[in-house]
Amino acid sequence: MEHTPGALIAMSGGVDSSVAAYLMQQKGYRCMGITMRQYSEPGCRLAQFPTCCSPQDIEDAKQVAFQLDMPYEVMDFSRSFRERVIDKFVRVYESGGTPNPCIDCNRTMRFASLLEVAKKHDLDYVVTGHYARVAYDEARGRWLLKKAAYEDKDQSYMLCMLTQDQLAHIQFPLGGMDKPRVREIADELYFVNARKRDSVDICFIPDGDYGAFMERYTGKTYPAGDFLDQEGNVVGQHRGAVRYTLGQRKGLGLAMGTPVYVSGKDMEKNTVTVGPNESLFSSSLVAEDMNWVAIPELTASLRIKAKTRYRQKEQWATAIPLEGGRVRVDFDEPQRAVTPGQAVVLYDGDIVVGGGTIVEAFNP
Repeated sequence: MEHTPGALIAMSGGVDSSVAAYLMQQKGYRCMGITMRQYSEPGCRLAQFPTCCSPQDIEDAKQVAFQLDMPYEVMDFSRSFRERVIDKFVRVYESGGTPNPCIDCNRTMRFASLLEVAKKHDLDYVVTGHYARVAYDEARGRWLLKKAAYEDKDQSYMLCMLTQDQLAHIQFPLGGMDKPRVREIADELYFVNARKRDSVDICFIPDGDYGAFMERYTGKTYPAGDFLDQEGNVVGQHRGAVRYTLGQRKGLGLAMGTPVYVSGKDMEKNTVTVGPNESLFSSSLVAEDMNWVAIPELTASLRIKAKTRYRQKEQWATAIPLEGGRVRVDFDEPQRAVTPGQAVVLYDGDIVVGGGTIVEAFNP
């Protein structure tokens, strides 16, 4: 009997994953929907904020699955999500960095867990509503992760940690589409979520106040401390060093005559240093925990483009291999607020060469 290929659709309750499910059905795949319940904060009263895993999201996903006549399940991954994503999120902030939990989730949770579920249900692929593309390169003998056709929606930065085995079993049906067309399809199908707002980046902090979340989650109180200027003089009091990120200007509460930005933190001394915009620029960085996608490994200097933030435009740079699998990236032009804990993603045109975690930014 001929095998009909199957797809496990990760359904967030949003319009993107719903349309992805429809498109896979149109291609003739046996489809099953799944919602990953990852986090629900007890007593949380933030329903006015767009998030994921809420009862409403689950209900929306269930209605779309019913409309498409495909099986649907909700699975609880909250314990693993806490251990692999939230606990690391807290650790990185407490050590002075700025984590990217969406990349960590994609790497350690979403795709790894969903591929296991897909195998148990005899399904060949995991499908999400991400805007990116996957292709196999015969010459390289490797699966490639490529930017979406429409760069304004491209999410390849967030997917930079996907492995070769994962890419071989993933499909992104929306990679060649723009958002208006996706919503148009959902409207045509009368999906309940056709006009639903997009979810926030950090699903477990819908109001964006990560400092308050960390205090609730850990039971700790992060103490106030000194704001310092570039010469080490005390210029004010901060509300806990974990609450500030490199390059931040808003919410400092400092009146210094000219605009100042967070330019550094000393977590041991509980101080936050501020300075002018020009103090934020770095020409080089070092990254570790690299995941190579388009190449097996970096063995020699490579001219690439790189970006250190999701919404940043890629910048010309040279990637240089270091001992222990680390990589140094030297930018042609200094970059603003290169932040430890964030990801640096390397590109060759629209192809993701690889990505890793920034551990240091400096000027040679």
